[in-house]
Amino acid sequence: MSSVDGSGTFRLGDVPVKRLGYGAMRLSGPGIFGPPRDRKTAVAVLREAVSSGVNHIDTSDYYGPHITNQLIREALHPYPDDLVIVTKIGARRGADGSWLLASSPAELRQAVHDNLRNLSLDELDVVNLRNMLGSEASIEPPLTALADLQRQGLVRHIGLSNVTPAQIAEGRRICEIVCVQNQYNVAYRHDDALIDRLAGDRIAYVPFFPLGGFTPIQSSTLSDVADSLGATPTQVALAWLLRRAPHILLIPGTSSLAHLRENLAAAELNLPDEVRQRLDGLTSQVAS
Repeated sequence: MSSVDGSGTFRLGDVPVKRLGYGAMRLSGPGIFGPPRDRKTAVAVLREAVSSGVNHIDTSDYYGPHITNQLIREALHPYPDDLVIVTKIGARRGADGSWLLASSPAELRQAVHDNLRNLSLDELDVVNLRNMLGSEASIEPPLTALADLQRQGLVRHIGLSNVTPAQIAEGRRICEIVCVQNQYNVAYRHDDALIDRLAGDRIAYVPFFPLGGFTPIQSSTLSDVADSLGATPTQVALAWLLRRAPHILLIPGTSSLAHLRENLAAAELNLPDEVRQRLDGLTSQVAS
């Protein structure tokens, strides 16, 4: 069984977490909607992730909706003392599985209470406000509502997701921001400068789609490097992110025990300097 100890740790809010965590999004059904095809395996994946040392799980009550959080509760409650569960609010699912904006104060309050109920928690460790308003919009109204829920003791820490540097700066004037969750991977690097700035402020950066998401990264360079190291392209892509900066926290997701073990093994993969240099040039070879 793999261990994530080799990934190191970084503080998420006031708690140090292993830098290689787990994203629970894929545990629900196709399109992140409805129940999983194999509930027993979904529960087993969660339990093996935690038994392998993972203590940072990323989720949302709009996955399913509700189903992913219910699986986490079934698999892991009562939770280990060091487990940090990070959730997201700001969206909801339509009856057809569509992704809809849900950022009014009433919707955000309902989302926090839905997460609390389905996870069986009295306080959420970290809540990321998912920006569904666009890159030019102000996030002050929804973030102010979330900060009010924090003051009520329902939320311990606040993060932001899918945001621009300007929106992050706006958010930090409203409340403390402990993490930023944006799209980033070895081939998609629009946030390079932002990552470097956040490092100086000790704010965790959590890349979503670290392996390309619904369109996995395809690269002959990545495959060649993986072959030379006796690893898989997935492991190389994750190892590159771990070496990119010490405040990057990874949350690769899967509903497969085999893929989970493959992902976690990336914590121990060594990337020689010449390999890292080849991978650093990958962004110019792969379409973003």
